[in-house]
Amino acid sequence: MSIAAEARPVPTADWVTIEDLYRNPFPIYQKMRAEAPVHWVPAVNRYMVTSFEACHIIEQDQEIYSANETGSLMKRAMGHSMLRKDDPEHDVERKSYGGVLRPRAIKETWNAIFQENSDKYLAQLKAAGPGADFIWEYAAPYAAENLRRIIGFENATQEDLQRWSQTMIDGTGNYADDPEVWAKAEKSSAEVDAAIDEMLPRLRQHPNATLLSGLADMKIPLESIRANLKMTIGGGLNEPRDVLGVAVWALLSNPDQLAQVLAQPARFTDVFDEAIRWVAPIGMYPRQVTRDTVLEGMALPEGARLGVVLGAANRDPKQFEDPETFNINREKKPHLAFGGGIHYCAGAWVAKASVAAIALPQVFDQLPNLRLDPEHPAVDAGWVFRGMVKFPVLWDQK
Repeated sequence: MSIAAEARPVPTADWVTIEDLYRNPFPIYQKMRAEAPVHWVPAVNRYMVTSFEACHIIEQDQEIYSANETGSLMKRAMGHSMLRKDDPEHDVERKSYGGVLRPRAIKETWNAIFQENSDKYLAQLKAAGPGADFIWEYAAPYAAENLRRIIGFENATQEDLQRWSQTMIDGTGNYADDPEVWAKAEKSSAEVDAAIDEMLPRLRQHPNATLLSGLADMKIPLESIRANLKMTIGGGLNEPRDVLGVAVWALLSNPDQLAQVLAQPARFTDVFDEAIRWVAPIGMYPRQVTRDTVLEGMALPEGARLGVVLGAANRDPKQFEDPETFNINREKKPHLAFGGGIHYCAGAWVAKASVAAIALPQVFDQLPNLRLDPEHPAVDAGWVFRGMVKFPVLWDQK
């Protein structure tokens, strides 16, 4: 008897479109998850996994569910980074990042830089005046400049990092195979390569606390350094930018919870954790099945290309009560917004420090009566990556 003899057949969700996923994937995830934990989705040419348990199982078993997917969009857009490798290759490259992104370095080096950058871009937002866009005047440049300093791109601007990040991320999510998206991603990829190649010899002569400096003398192939830094430019910018935007949006939409946080600022950590669960900035990533298997009762063939849908897993009612609601007072349970297992996000501590400890408290302290603009509603979008794309805000000027 085959391993899948008593497994359920995987249903086909031929009603799912990329356009609908981009606009609002959550009702789609609800419908899919209620029917089965896995669906074949022709529009994205892969099996989409939507239950918390199934996504968790995948994260813990790299032998059956390999990160090294064939035909990977991320490999095409950014090169073969550690995110698309399994151990032992992944472990070697993960360790090459050393302690640059860990709590001690954040405390000793990066927190002061985060504060400096928050001051700078909050002043920029204030100068733009009420009605300015919170994402593009503050959250995006703040996250980009933090990342520029951490990586060590002395030969680039935060605007460069924003452009590189967005165009390469668009490539990793280019399931529609748009040639214009590929052209922009390839252009940015080449620019990043050139910037890295210029900085490495400079940092060998003048080492510092940055990622590039730490990698300069590592016995790791140049192509791996390039790919890993491109991956870092993607996730390291969009995750803090998008969780910051979503957190502010959620608080302004829930004034009772905002009042709780303003009375107890230590609870901005709870805001961060709930915001990143509620709207996972990285909503889906791929895996590939290495042999015939059964996942939560669903038969999957060898070679099956999966989409691990964190945006759905983090709203699974079997894991979270009333999961569609933003609620900082919910019972604390593990979420998957930073992934799990060996691929748990290396930048998780940076994101939490820069957003929960610095940006959120300062934003609400320095923008009195911060509120939504009723004439110009905020807009969130995306499914492979999701965040605020338009976010005008109002506040009382002192």
